[in-house]
Amino acid sequence: MNYLAHVYLSGSNPELAVGNFIADSIKGKQYLDYPPMMHKGILLHRSIDDFTDKHVIFKKHVSLLFPRYRHYSRVIVDMYYDHFLALYWDNYHSDSLEEFSLSFYQTLEEMQDLFPDSIKRVIPIISKYNWFLSYRTLSGLENILLQMSIRTKFKSDLHHSIEELELYYELFKADFFVFFDALENFVKNKLELLD
Repeated sequence: MNYLAHVYLSGSNPELAVGNFIADSIKGKQYLDYPPMMHKGILLHRSIDDFTDKHVIFKKHVSLLFPRYRHYSRVIVDMYYDHFLALYWDNYHSDSLEEFSLSFYQTLEEMQDLFPDSIKRVIPIISKYNWFLSYRTLSGLENILLQMSIRTKFKSDLHHSIEELELYYELFKADFFVFFDALENFVKNKLELLD
């Protein structure tokens, strides 16, 4: 899952959400250097990624993209899922996506002294271009994928993956709802275990 899903799945605790958000930049046992609730968010993020990578629906979607995008396929599918979550946000959260996004960006700014440099660099971009809200439209998603493509180490052409999303749109959408329901149940149980 990508940024929006990870933050949403953290529930209403800002520190848990921030830990979940920064987790990809926290390697090994470095999570122990963070406050307890952020520590929990980092571990939750890792569990979500593990669940996602092993899920039959996610693997099916990655296989559709793999011939063209290779190891970037997983990232692209994560982005597709954030698109559907943003598009159908009102089915999942009582706050508007605009309110939710601005509140989280504010939290990031307030806590950024705790973050690795790689996260500090991305916060202004996410906030300036309002990534969470931009996920909602295909043009917004394409723009984010283009920004990501520019920063990838190897040629990725991530933004061209909008073509596959349009081609298989109904398949991705229907599968997303099934997958995300399973993921929400997994996270609910995982949070109880982490407590």
